[in-house]
Amino acid sequence: MQIKQKLWYMILFCMLSLIGFVLLINAPAQTPGKAQIAFDSYRDGNGEIYVMDTDGKNPRNLTNNHADNWHPAWSPDGSKIAFASNRDGNSEIYIMDADGNNQRNLTKDPADDDAPAWSPDGRKIAFQTDRVKILDIYVMDADGENQHNLTNGLVNAAPSWSPDGRKIAFVSDRELQFDVYVMDADGKNPHNITNNHDSNWDPVWSPNGQRIVFTSQRDGNEEIYIMDADGNNQQNLTSSPAEELEPAWSPDNRKIAFSVYERAGVGGIYIMDADGKNLRKLTNDYRDARPAWFDPAFTNAVSSVKKLMTTWAWIKQSDK
Repeated sequence: MQIKQKLWYMILFCMLSLIGFVLLINAPAQTPGKAQIAFDSYRDGNGEIYVMDTDGKNPRNLTNNHADNWHPAWSPDGSKIAFASNRDGNSEIYIMDADGNNQRNLTKDPADDDAPAWSPDGRKIAFQTDRVKILDIYVMDADGENQHNLTNGLVNAAPSWSPDGRKIAFVSDRELQFDVYVMDADGKNPHNITNNHDSNWDPVWSPNGQRIVFTSQRDGNEEIYIMDADGNNQQNLTSSPAEELEPAWSPDNRKIAFSVYERAGVGGIYIMDADGKNLRKLTNDYRDARPAWFDPAFTNAVSSVKKLMTTWAWIKQSDK
């Protein structure tokens, strides 16, 4: 009887896995909604948060605040955008609805808070701050409560959560040069994964958790690099005389958007395949920067898979 029961479990698990895989593969065709890229721009004379279609069309100003607003970050479900703003006199972490409504300050601290990053479950936001006179990584609840330090000293900045929520990639100069590190989500067990000692920053985990894209100056100027999540197989994707930085993954792991800062008449937001091929320009204004990508189709597909896995867990539990 136990053998038959285990066989039934195996068949059911395989069926759930197959359904989840099909949902992920077919999500763009099955789920309504339009993918968007948020970015910040000084095209209006001050920094504002914009969104545009993924082909660069239909840019819309969301913040309309007249202060400086920058570094947008989508919540995992796409309902909100976190960002930094100095509208209260110093840099603070703000949050707003995806249409720009209900803008409010989360951090409310006299220090400079910047670079918000959502946890995959949407419950927490990590950010960098100089509250102890040097940059550290803090984390707080998504409503701004329970702010606390994860790194405690040296320069630690640019947090990025792993897709499973267990790790945070960040930048630190604790070995006298900026390298990409990974630590547990509670701040424990930090370790250097670039080990290049030539200015590496802007780490961003791929949605599937297998790779990390980042910026490095190891070839003389800022370029976009990619590596495995453990730091192996580091390779240059851009190889250009321009300054290329602030990469962002597409939710399907296939493309990378990034900023190009003006040099020799170029600048704006560009996009390329995840292997560096098929480079093209999305915006024509060199004052556009820090892209952040959201696709409701992919998000809904992932939610469906999570529901299937929850169902599997419930079946297992109910049998005990």
